[in-house]
Amino acid sequence: MPIPERTIDVTRAEQMSEVIEAVRPVLELAVDVEADSMHHFRARLCFVQLGTDTDIFLLDTLVDGVSPAAIAATFENPAVTKFFHAAQGDLQYLAESGVRVRGLFDTHRAATLLGWPKVGLVDLVKEKLGATLKKEHQQSDFSLRPLPPELRDYIADDVRYLCEVGRWVRQACLEADILEEVILDCDRLCDDAAARPDPEKDYQPKLPRQGLSRDQYTVAFHVAHALNKKRLEWAAAEDLPMGRMLSNLALGALATQPPHDLRAMAKLEGVRGPFVRAHGDEVMSIIEKVTADVKAGVLTLPEDKKDRDPKRKRREDVLVEWRKKEATERKVTPSVVLSNGLVAELAGTPPESLEALGKVPYFGMKRLERYGAALMTLLAPLR
Repeated sequence: MPIPERTIDVTRAEQMSEVIEAVRPVLELAVDVEADSMHHFRARLCFVQLGTDTDIFLLDTLVDGVSPAAIAATFENPAVTKFFHAAQGDLQYLAESGVRVRGLFDTHRAATLLGWPKVGLVDLVKEKLGATLKKEHQQSDFSLRPLPPELRDYIADDVRYLCEVGRWVRQACLEADILEEVILDCDRLCDDAAARPDPEKDYQPKLPRQGLSRDQYTVAFHVAHALNKKRLEWAAAEDLPMGRMLSNLALGALATQPPHDLRAMAKLEGVRGPFVRAHGDEVMSIIEKVTADVKAGVLTLPEDKKDRDPKRKRREDVLVEWRKKEATERKVTPSVVLSNGLVAELAGTPPESLEALGKVPYFGMKRLERYGAALMTLLAPLR
């Protein structure tokens, strides 16, 4: 089996011509990226790793002129399969570099849709090839220069076996008759990766409604947004990832269980003592102001558009139950029948005809032929 053994460090702009020539004829390419998001507030793309059946290229993207944009044509060519594992974040970093990927095959997503119990790259490499990947460097700082030898080996290994694993997983999808569904999901991942989400504008707190009154939930919602904005300011000032400044777990606890004093704050799940000492007084002021503004009617919940359609939740429930039944009969995972995204799309805007159903993004001809008539019948009384 072809496993690349030569590893080439691309640390000068003039080396990109060698990379361009090496990837030009290939039909399959393994790709991974490394950033310093675990160590700095503004994450930078530090490496792009490329693997063919013969060579591994480690592109040091902190060097001027070393950029994946130089091989954008290969990334954007759907005829060239790009094997990634858990591609979502990687695709966003590449998009920020001016590279959009087509022809993606995400081995993590594929293994998940296959229903395999273990879908990590370490597990897939071990099962298919008997090789052991080390993962103790996952949270390392990849902006270090010179890069320590053990980190160099680690990032090279992330693509060393990926083409071979990708071919194996793809064949399993073909044999399970789910390849089209996997490819459609991969296309969706590519389209969704226009850029990394804005940590302030795109922030959506995950807060439990159960156990909270409407006023309590309104306070929690606005406290969460206010604390998210502040943690970004604090993290930027100290050049820390926002999650290390204040984790989502701690932020949620502060929002849903607003403390009455600093001692109670320090006892909340995920809230660290040093954070309370540095920012506790400001947090208390935020909570007090939000609570007063909600009580005065100054702050309210944004209008929930889903509430405008009383049948939406019923459609979601019916679709989820239906896909579970179909998946059991077909012996596939429920997301093969309908992904969560498709459930949301069909529940929100039920198509009025088979033609309209066929135009739903990422639905696909196979689903249309297999499930189209049944779905139209299922949704007809719930329009």
